[in-house]
Amino acid sequence: MLTTFPLNSFVRITDPERARRFYEQVLGLALDYENPYVTVFRSGHTQIIAQRVNEFVPIPGTVLGWEVKDIEKVASFLQSRGVVFERYERMEQDDLGIWKSPAGKVAWFKDPDGNILAVSEHP
Repeated sequence: MLTTFPLNSFVRITDPERARRFYEQVLGLALDYENPYVTVFRSGHTQIIAQRVNEFVPIPGTVLGWEVKDIEKVASFLQSRGVVFERYERMEQDDLGIWKSPAGKVAWFKDPDGNILAVSEHP
C-alpha cells in the first residue's frame, strides 16, 4: 500500500539558517516551507524534513542519498560549490572521493551538522 505514496526523509539540524544555506544554495534544493520546528526542502518527489533540535550527535552512517546519472559530473559540481567529500581508510577513492564498488559508485559528504549524505550511480 505505501508504495504509491511519496517518501519523506528526515535529518536533524541545530542551526536552521546554516542548514537552509547548505541545502538551498550548495545542494540546490527547493525550500518547500519552514516553521518553528522544521525546515522542509524538496528533492524530486521527496521531502527532506530538517528537524530543529538543540543538541545533536550524528549517526556514523549515511542518512540521505541521491541516485545520479553521472556521478563524476555531480561530484565535480558539488565540489565547486564547497562540498568536501569524505575519505575512508581502506577504500580506494578517486580524486573526487568516489569509491567504485561492485554494485556501482558512491561518494559521501557531510551537511553542516555532520549528517552523512551521499551521491551514487548504479549500472
